[in-house]
Amino acid sequence: MASSTNTTLLLQRARTWTGQLGWHALCLPIAASCVFPLVWMLSSSLKTQQTVFSDFSLIPAVPHIENYVKAWTQGRFGIYFVNSLLYTCLVVLGVVTLAAMAAYAFSRFTFRGSGFLYKLVLSTMLIPIPGAFVALYILLNQFGLIDQGAGEWLPRLGYVLPQINGGLPFGIFILKPFFDGIPKELEESAEVDGCGVLGVFLHIMIPLARPALGVVALLTALSAWNEFLLAYLVFSRPELMPLQRGLLAFHGQHITEYPLLMAAMVISILPIVAIYLVMQRNII
Repeated sequence: MASSTNTTLLLQRARTWTGQLGWHALCLPIAASCVFPLVWMLSSSLKTQQTVFSDFSLIPAVPHIENYVKAWTQGRFGIYFVNSLLYTCLVVLGVVTLAAMAAYAFSRFTFRGSGFLYKLVLSTMLIPIPGAFVALYILLNQFGLIDQGAGEWLPRLGYVLPQINGGLPFGIFILKPFFDGIPKELEESAEVDGCGVLGVFLHIMIPLARPALGVVALLTALSAWNEFLLAYLVFSRPELMPLQRGLLAFHGQHITEYPLLMAAMVISILPIVAIYLVMQRNII
């Protein structure tokens, strides 16, 4: 009897191990195909113009760090980087704050038409972003939020506000079900202890919703950092451009200098990698 049981367990373990091996054999080529372009880009950024097409090794014999220095200084990437950092922080702060408040209101406060309003907000995610650009341009131009050479903060505002508005429906969509799953007894206990609505929201709901808030913050940061179309629409002065818009200008100036282009692109993706590594524990 014991021998039969042991044989059954061994067969089950063998099937599990075989299944895992097959799954890994399927996933490894896919992962390699995703990682290889990044490795090639990093490798090319450390080569010279002469060796980028002649030396196919992934680890250059002599790394040329000066490509990064040239891209940062000559290509104005220092300015672009600071601008992107500013815009991303403002967009993330706006989306997370407003989406958390709206999601909590939809979850806990029922009023006439609240369900319809919630569905109406979510329905805006179905509108393709390029399809709204004509109306958005007219609106921003009427309010003087397009970069026309006068003023600095109005074009910045015209770039940040539409992104906050565009990110709110997804943030509400993620956060509301999370708030729905938090027992109302926790809020009632806090209210008995004298905590008001704002206190319950800040001290009870927000700490419990940290995983969902982390997801919203991370995805919003990814979207804001990689945003290009709106920046192309709003900005004309280099000193206001974010990194992705500046990368296009840099490409026009150094179209054949591939090591500098690769170094510029590596600079553009490093913050996203850092954000993911820092916030990966908060991802659901």
